[in-house]
Amino acid sequence: MSNVTDPATPNLTPNRSAGARLGVMMFLQYAVWGVWLPVMANYLGAAVDKGGLGFTGAQIGWILGLAGAIGAIAAPFIAGQVADRYLNAERALGWLLLLGGVVKIILAYQTSYMAWMGLSILYSVLYMPTLALTNSIAFANLDDPERKFPPVRALGTIGWIVASVAFPVIWMKTDVQLVRYWPFIDGTNIENGTALIADAVMISGILSIGYAFFCVDMLPKTPPKKDVAHPLAFAEAFSLFRRIDFTVLTLVALLISMIHQCYFFRTGPYLENAIGFAVSDVGPVMAIGQVSEILVLAVLGLFIKRLGYKWVLLLGTISYVLRYGLFAYVLSAEIPSKAVVQAAMVLHGFNYGCFFAGAFLYVEKVAPQNIRHSAQTVFGIIILGMGPVLAGFYNQYFDRFKDAAGAQQYNQFWYTQSAIALVSTLILLAMFRASAKPDDPGD
Repeated sequence: MSNVTDPATPNLTPNRSAGARLGVMMFLQYAVWGVWLPVMANYLGAAVDKGGLGFTGAQIGWILGLAGAIGAIAAPFIAGQVADRYLNAERALGWLLLLGGVVKIILAYQTSYMAWMGLSILYSVLYMPTLALTNSIAFANLDDPERKFPPVRALGTIGWIVASVAFPVIWMKTDVQLVRYWPFIDGTNIENGTALIADAVMISGILSIGYAFFCVDMLPKTPPKKDVAHPLAFAEAFSLFRRIDFTVLTLVALLISMIHQCYFFRTGPYLENAIGFAVSDVGPVMAIGQVSEILVLAVLGLFIKRLGYKWVLLLGTISYVLRYGLFAYVLSAEIPSKAVVQAAMVLHGFNYGCFFAGAFLYVEKVAPQNIRHSAQTVFGIIILGMGPVLAGFYNQYFDRFKDAAGAQQYNQFWYTQSAIALVSTLILLAMFRASAKPDDPGD
């Protein structure tokens, strides 16, 4: 995905006026996602008589994992080729969001696993490319991207927080629920609020359609670039696997992305069924992690300067060991501590900021300039595509851990998550040496 507009058709919008609109773009981009993802596993997995769809943990894993993986793999081709070659980036973004919003609204009325699986894949193929497009539009229209992009991107995280908190706090605790009027759900059976989560899917679709019109009408014009590389040009970045540092980092990132993806499969039901939070509080509790993420990203540059890439990455993997270990440990108490779980959520900022953001920055640093974008594409496909697929296989194993009453047991899952993070930490510690420059093999 290119970050530069075609010089033959320059962007006439003054860059100094674009920042606010780009900030709104990022806010809406992640609000569309944040309104449904944190609580969706609760809805999909809850029993039908409790307002859910009754899917198994394995089915939830495939819906949330495989769909996202297919979208991530398709994203470089859709965003990088269609937008870069044929359409203004803001128009491509608008069309994808419009179509995705329609799919989301249709999905809100589905109750079968196959319908959810198929439509979730289609939605992911439409939504995942928009992540790259928003970055591309921002870079192309900010006059000092290195300085101005971070606060613009931070508004995306704020959008996620606002959406994930506002929906359960405002919508699920009022009497104005769309779900009461849907023919396939008994509107009187909403004691625990689970059925109301279905509204999040509808709201996401409506918000996406409104956001689509904003993109076309309000965003700076970002014409296509005519000299875009062939769709398979990123294959040349596989030469980076000759570097030991890149290979080790990719292996660890694959493991970490797997356990990171499973966090979204299991955390919502864990908070509700094992810890005792109301379903309407799941989104706000998980949003603690996004607040922490903003703070960690704000000081990430200082961390890298003082500690170096290796220790920043290690800080990220160690934070996974601690967070998942704490999630398991609290279950050993007669009454699990909600305060400890909320404190553990703070570690999400270190999870994402130190490991994932740090890893992408490291790849940007060591890749030769002519394949830098291709390297990011390859790395992104591995952690956003392959990682979630592995998560789908791995996640279904834990469905077998249930008590005598048939309730899901979570301690084995979280201890396993923590153990995988510990193995990842040891691999990094023993085998990774941060490189100083692109031609240093890092061995």
